[in-house]
Amino acid sequence: MQLVTRAQLGWPASAAPLQATTRGVKVHYEGTAVSTRLLADHDACIAEWKAIRKSHLANKVENYSDIAYNYGACPHGYLLEGRGLGRRTGANGNAELNRAHYAILGLIGDEGLTEPTPEMLHAIRDGIELLRKHGAGTDIKGHRDGYATACPGPALYAWVQNGAPRPTPEEDPVALTVDDIKLLASKDGIWRAPKDAADYNPDPDHPGHYWSLGTHVKDNTTRIRRIDKTTAAMAAQLGALSSAVTALAAGGGLTAAEIQTAAEAGARAALAELGDKLTGD
Repeated sequence: MQLVTRAQLGWPASAAPLQATTRGVKVHYEGTAVSTRLLADHDACIAEWKAIRKSHLANKVENYSDIAYNYGACPHGYLLEGRGLGRRTGANGNAELNRAHYAILGLIGDEGLTEPTPEMLHAIRDGIELLRKHGAGTDIKGHRDGYATACPGPALYAWVQNGAPRPTPEEDPVALTVDDIKLLASKDGIWRAPKDAADYNPDPDHPGHYWSLGTHVKDNTTRIRRIDKTTAAMAAQLGALSSAVTALAAGGGLTAAEIQTAAEAGARAALAELGDKLTGD
């Protein structure tokens, strides 16, 4: 848990009423536009938290004794102390609701920064677990539960309804080492790249000695381009052969059988060349 205390914020002890127990915790959001600058600048998160307290203390209608929330949670995973432990919240809507649950604010809003980061969700969970160790019950609810409001917004409320779980870390893909690849190749020969493959390397310790997705695609692309060139060359050769046959037949220099034999020989040579190009031999 990364806790920013009131002392670190330069605030005195909270003047909020004492309250040792509640049924649990309610999750809130700001309900106004929140700058996405908070994502890249933790100092902006601290400034935002301080601005919320300042606005609450200036609110003569609600007559807050302190910032309304017990804790806040920022996008970087810091838990920001508000009223803190053992203090009644002022955020849940009325005196009865404030006595029923403590309150934690996620620093997101209805415009700009609207989605909690995984770090923020962890910080909210840190706050819930901290409050549970000091008198909070097991309830985890949204501000809208029991009060007419859109708070804590669609993203946080969906998370609350799902039980407010800690985010599961995404597993980073692990690159295969050369030893891993050699082990796989020793079990299945298809992992070894053919000698005519693009970027083939004869050294078994070199990655180019084995297939990868990239080398496989590159090799297929190379072969397709080779087919295109060979097909174009064959078309040119057949065109020349056709012209020669026509000229010979018109001039009477060869018999029909001789012309047929020459044509078959030319076709066989062209097909053999195509085969060589495709196999790389």
